[in-house]
Amino acid sequence: MRLYASLRSAIAIAIGASVAVTVSACATGAGGSAPAGSEQIAESARSLGIAPELVYTTDVDGYELAAQSVNPSGAAGLSATWFNEATGGMLTIRTELGEITAETCTATPLDGTYDAAVTCEEGEDGLWHRSAGDAHEYVVARDAVLIRVSGQGAPAEDLRTAAQAVHVPSAAELELLFSDVPELPSGPPVERGDIPDNGDGAPVDPSAPGG
Repeated sequence: MRLYASLRSAIAIAIGASVAVTVSACATGAGGSAPAGSEQIAESARSLGIAPELVYTTDVDGYELAAQSVNPSGAAGLSATWFNEATGGMLTIRTELGEITAETCTATPLDGTYDAAVTCEEGEDGLWHRSAGDAHEYVVARDAVLIRVSGQGAPAEDLRTAAQAVHVPSAAELELLFSDVPELPSGPPVERGDIPDNGDGAPVDPSAPGG
């Protein structure tokens, strides 16, 4: 009986570990998780005014998404930052509509290095590597969308890895990406009953006894 109970316990532990790995993989979009639907992406991004086609994410070992960093960028793009707790390095993606050529690549300054000449190189993998002084940036071109990957205290190789891993988020990644964004209020605005019909619209505050 003891042997049977021990065997059942070992099987339960193994199953639990397998489930944990599976859940973790789904949460990070590992294993080729399917992208979230366009309507789901639009619903998540609308509170920040981000265009659904500009919602992208990435996945780099050692870096965790700082959900509070997810914000609009430019006219309708997305900005998000990942942090490496061990090294203190950060990498950021910013998305925008546009195209990149050899001319526009060198003509666009890197953030924080406006006086330095920009050097560009298009790799065989389709990534554009931009550098100016000590600053580096990788640009991913997807149709009419540009995803810029820059960093602070992060090696250029980590930026390249992040650029290679850029993808449309899965449902789990989408939920994590916008987990710190306040939800839009639902329903019509609440009507107050103490606003006068004329005048400056100040709330009515009846006098208490004694003035």
